[in-house]
Amino acid sequence: MKQVTETSPGDVQLRSADQSAQAASMLRCFKLDTENYCLGLGFVEQVPTGAQRHALMSEPTTEPSLRASDEAGTEQDIPTGDLTPATFVEQRAALPKSQRVTAELDEMQAAWSGREKARELREIAQANTPPPNPEAPAATPQPSDTTPAQAPTATPTTTPAVAPTRTAPTVGPSTPVPSQTPAAPVAAPASAYIMKGFQTSQEKGYWCGPATFQSIDWADDKQKDTQASWAKDLGSTTGGTAISAMVKQTNAKTAWPKAAGPYIVQNVKGWNSQTFFEVHQKHLGVYKAPVIEHVQLLKRYFPYLAFNHSGHYQVGRGYNKANGTIAIFEVFNERRFNSRGNVTDGPRNIPASALFNATLANSFQNIGL
Repeated sequence: MKQVTETSPGDVQLRSADQSAQAASMLRCFKLDTENYCLGLGFVEQVPTGAQRHALMSEPTTEPSLRASDEAGTEQDIPTGDLTPATFVEQRAALPKSQRVTAELDEMQAAWSGREKARELREIAQANTPPPNPEAPAATPQPSDTTPAQAPTATPTTTPAVAPTRTAPTVGPSTPVPSQTPAAPVAAPASAYIMKGFQTSQEKGYWCGPATFQSIDWADDKQKDTQASWAKDLGSTTGGTAISAMVKQTNAKTAWPKAAGPYIVQNVKGWNSQTFFEVHQKHLGVYKAPVIEHVQLLKRYFPYLAFNHSGHYQVGRGYNKANGTIAIFEVFNERRFNSRGNVTDGPRNIPASALFNATLANSFQNIGL
């Protein structure tokens, strides 16, 4: 708490800073026992450099190439409701320092509670990553240019690890505590599906966050609260909803953490599709708890779409090992917001490699689980 408070810049300093300096301030990173956590970004394998944080302020770099591969003249990038890194930084920087520090401490408290889950996920990723070939350096993971079924897995970045510039927060014990994530003595079943019948459809173009959370909460307590009420609790604006808010409310308002341990924001940049699929199997098949999918809603990964859209949330709610698919609730009905769009909301089965690459295509490259 002391470290977070002391490193949060003053209002005058922040208002006079350029976008790069604001990004460095609002996306600060800390060491939580053995894990790295960056505000707004979640648990990361490697702390991003200043240049990497600044690059997040731009739109996803995959878009220009995507435009060439889609049919000529179709609409692109219809916003669906996640908060871009640039908007996240802008909104955090606009808060008075007292409110900003409160928001940062809330986020860090959730991270501290879930650091053992983050460690477990990191170990799974490391176990699924082959040793580097000294003659062929690994490339930074990028979304595939192939079709979803052919999408290659991503490999860990070769960017040298940069030590966090802050010391560990002086919150709680200084050594790891026993994991709060439930033990999983049995392997995940061949297939598993949860939340049957609890699909929802977003009521506003920028409410994918409230609609996703409405579904997750409804399946938990069988009470369907309104999307408007969840939009208020999540702090959703016309700019979208932050994934840190989705995780915070899942921990505060649902019982899913009793099954899966505290929910965290987890970056997947250093993962491959095998890790991504394995983590979904454990979370959905063993813990029987949903995953907050955070993707770029693009036709190449979700062929039921007529157009490309922006960053987006979906409900991860099942999988099938034999088919290599992850089941989601798509909360966005394209036809509702565009008369030329397709009917797209409801249960969908997506190749795990496609969902993974759609996650990498989003600037945040993270999920909530």
